[in-house]
Amino acid sequence: MEPTTPPSSPPAPSAPSAPAASTAPTTPPSSAPTSPKRPPPLPQLVTELRDMVVQYLREQTLVPLQKLGRYIGFGVLGSLLLGFGVVFLGMSGLRALQSETGDTFSGDWSWVPYLIMFVALLFGAGLVWLGRTARRAEKEYG
Repeated sequence: MEPTTPPSSPPAPSAPSAPAASTAPTTPPSSAPTSPKRPPPLPQLVTELRDMVVQYLREQTLVPLQKLGRYIGFGVLGSLLLGFGVVFLGMSGLRALQSETGDTFSGDWSWVPYLIMFVALLFGAGLVWLGRTARRAEKEYG
C-alpha cells in the first residue's frame, strides 16, 4: 500500500506566544559551544579607554572650569565697575566740596576737601568691611 499524506487542515488558533528568539538565549555558532567568550582586541580596548578618558575629562574638568570662568569673569567685571563707581563718586564729592564751599577751603586750607573725602571713603570702606564680615559670620555660625 502506498503511504498517504494526511489532509492539510488550518492550524488551530492558539494564544499568542513570544518569539522563540526572545525566550531562549542565542549563542553564536562556534566550533566549541563550551568555549569562553573572547575579549575584544587590544586596539578596540585602547580606543574605548581613550574615549572614556576624554569624556571623563570633559565632564569633570572642562565643564566645571567653564562655569568657574564665567563666575570669575562676572566677579571681576562687577568689582571693576564698583571700583570705577567709587572713584567717580569720590571725585564728584571732592569737586563739590571745592566748588560749593566758596572761599572756605581756599589758600592754606585747600587740602581739607581732600582729607574730608579720604575720611569719607575710608568710612564707606569700613562699613562695607563690617557688612561683609557680619554676613560671613552669619553664614558660618547660623
